[in-house]
Amino acid sequence: MTVYLDADACPVKDLIYRAAMRYGLPLTVVANGQLRVPDGVTFVRVGGAPDAADDWIAERTVGGDLVLTADIPLAARALTAGALSLDFRGGEFTANRIGDALAMRDLQRYLRDLGDPAAHRGPSAYTPRDRAHFASKLDATLSRLAREG
Repeated sequence: MTVYLDADACPVKDLIYRAAMRYGLPLTVVANGQLRVPDGVTFVRVGGAPDAADDWIAERTVGGDLVLTADIPLAARALTAGALSLDFRGGEFTANRIGDALAMRDLQRYLRDLGDPAAHRGPSAYTPRDRAHFASKLDATLSRLAREG
């Protein structure tokens, strides 16, 4: 069982590093750019292509792994491989939820292409409440995975 972190846009790397170490789970951090990671954490720097990190993670993910990402298509690929996936606000991507998330993503892209100004808004600002919710969900998920493993 491995925890994979899609790290380029991750606002909670510090929480993830501490949690993986606390549970003694292998953590692989994947990014397009250089990052400093703590000892014991595997870092993989991939090429600059837009989906290089996603592709690297998806090609290695197997059932029982955990993928931490804000990227909906990567989460869908992780679920297909039998892995779990969480977003950085503590939401869990599930088979029931991923189809709606992909459809909404495609709709937003379509509206942006049409020039709809409302579709150009990004996600809401990341709040301390989001951080706390993610920390709680990550801890519960890692605890469960550590018990099962």
